Amino acid sequence: MEAKSETRIDPHDLDMVAFNSNKKIRARNAVLAVDAAMQENYTILKSELIEHLSPVIVVQNDGQGGTFTLVYQGTQESVQPVPQLFQLVKSVSHTPLGIYVIIAPYLKEPHVKDWIKPLEKFKETLQEALKNLPDAELPFHAQESCKKVLEGGIRFIDDSVKADRFSIDSFEAFTASVQSDIQTNMSYAAKAQVDGVEELLIRWRNKLGPEEWRKTYGIVLAIWTTEYLNQNWLILNHMMDPTTVDSHLFTIGIASFAENTVPVALDNLARIVQDNIAAAMVFSEDSELADSLKGPQDLLSTAIEKIIGCPHTTTKKAK
Repeated sequence: MEAKSETRIDPHDLDMVAFNSNKKIRARNAVLAVDAAMQENYTILKSELIEHLSPVIVVQNDGQGGTFTLVYQGTQESVQPVPQLFQLVKSVSHTPLGIYVIIAPYLKEPHVKDWIKPLEKFKETLQEALKNLPDAELPFHAQESCKKVLEGGIRFIDDSVKADRFSIDSFEAFTASVQSDIQTNMSYAAKAQVDGVEELLIRWRNKLGPEEWRKTYGIVLAIWTTEYLNQNWLILNHMMDPTTVDSHLFTIGIASFAENTVPVALDNLARIVQDNIAAAMVFSEDSELADSLKGPQDLLSTAIEKIIGCPHTTTKKAK
C-alpha cells in the first residue's frame, strides 16, 4: 500500500497569502485608511454638491461654434447660438487641410502614386461645393473668398495629378495663394460667433439679473489643441461680471470630444467649489498652500521645487 502523500505549503506562497499576519502591513493599512475614508467622503460631498451648482454656463466646443448650457435652479437650457455662416466659411477654409491629410503620408516619396485617387475624390467634393456656392446665400465677400479657396484647391489637385507628383514647395505655393481669402473667412466666422454668443449671453444675463449673473460660473470644455485662448472662453471672459470673472471662469481640458458633456463640466466645477472652501479652512495660515489646493497647481509643487532647485521657482520669485 502506498503511503498517503503529504500536502506541502510553500513558505513564500504562505507569506504572500497571509499578508495581514504582518504587523507592519496592518499598521500601514490603518494609516492609509485615513486617506481612503477622506476620498470616499470627498466623492460623496462632490456628487451631492453637483445638484446645488447654480448658476453655471457650460460650453461644449463643437463644429457648430459651441453648445451653451445654462444650469440654473435645477433646470438646464441648451442652445447652439452661432449662425451657420460660421460653419460654412470654416468648412471651405479647411480645403488646404483636407488636401494635406491626403498627401502627408507621401511627403517624402511623392512619386508613390497612392495619393492620386483619394485626392481626385476630394476634388469632386470641392467641385460640388463650388457649383453650389452661389445658392448658399453667403455675404458677397465671403462668397468670393470661398470661391477662390475652392478654385485654388482644385487647381493644385489638377496640377499635381497632371505632373504625377507634388512637392512641399508646390503645396506651400498653393496655401500662400489663398491665405488672404482664408483670413477673410476667419473674420466672418469670428464675427458670426461673437454676435451669436453675445446675443445669447445678454438674454441669460437679463434672465438672471445682476446679482445672479455676478455669481455665475463659466466652464469651457476644450481639447488640448484649442485649450489656450479658446474663442468661447474669450467671449465669456468679456461678457461675465468683471468683479468675479477671474475666479469664476475655467477651461477644463478633456481628452476627447466624447468627454465633452455637461456632467463632466459640473463634476469638475463641484471639485473646484468645494476645494475653494477647503483651501481657506485647511490652510488658513498659509495663503500659498491654500492657492495650491484650490487651483491647478499641484499641492506638492512648491516643496518639490525647493528640493530639486527647479528654475521655475527662481523665475516665479523674480516677478
